Formats: sequence, structure tokens, C-alpha cells
Amino acid sequence: MTSSILMAFNDSISSRAAIEFLCKAPLNHEALHLHLVHIFRKPTAGEDLMGHKFMEEQPVRLMNALQEAKDKLISHGFQPEQIEIQLLKDPYPTVTEGIIDIFHKGKYDLVVIGRKRMSKAEEFVLGDPSTKLVRALENTAVLVVKSK
Repeated sequence: MTSSILMAFNDSISSRAAIEFLCKAPLNHEALHLHLVHIFRKPTAGEDLMGHKFMEEQPVRLMNALQEAKDKLISHGFQPEQIEIQLLKDPYPTVTEGIIDIFHKGKYDLVVIGRKRMSKAEEFVLGDPSTKLVRALENTAVLVVKSK
């Protein structure tokens, strides 16, 4: 029986910590399908100020990061044909909404997300995607990996 994992990836410290966790976890690699996906969200005004060149380079940089994450997983025993990487270029209002949408379009047993450390004030103002996911996907396992 194959289990399917959906992991949101954004080349951050918290996403790299989640990849590291999966590499060290005692999983049956032969019975796993792992879907690594980067979800773009609609750019903020600050990101628009970074310029078109920066925004145009994002997909190439992120696809390279996804491939590096896949290569790392393969080097730790995952099967190459069982790791799917995807870069969703159509932006969602939030990454959380993107994860929920992809989850409902597929059949996943587990959702993995990295979580960066935030102060209570940051969490209050920005919200916490991992908490939103746990609430929205209440009948599904959600693994939240905190970075150091």
C-alpha cells in the first residue's frame, strides 16, 4: 500500500528543516509517493518594488531548489520515480489556500509544512499557515516541522 505525502516547499530554513526531517524519518521509502510543491502567492506591494527582474528569476531559482531537495531525498533512500516536484505559477491569495486546494485535488495521507519561529505579535499580525492548515484539514494528518 502506497502512502502519499504533500509537502509545501519554499526554499526557506523551515522548508529545509522539513526535508531534513523526512530524510531522517524511519519511513518505508518504497511505499511512499512524495509531492513537493512550491505555491506562489499574489505579490505584495513590497515584492512589486523588488522589480520585474527579481520576480522573473523566482521560478528558475525555486525550481532549482525543488530539484536540490529531491536530490537530497534520493540520496537518503527515497525512490526518484516516487518524488514529484511541481512549481505552481498561478498565484493563490495565500500559500495556505494553495495547499488546501492542491490537497483537495489529490489524494494525500499526510501534509508536511515547515514552520518558522514567530513572535506572538508576528503570529497575530501575519497569521500562522500551519495552524490554518491543521484547522482546515481536520480529518488529515498534518506534520508541522519547526526550524531551529
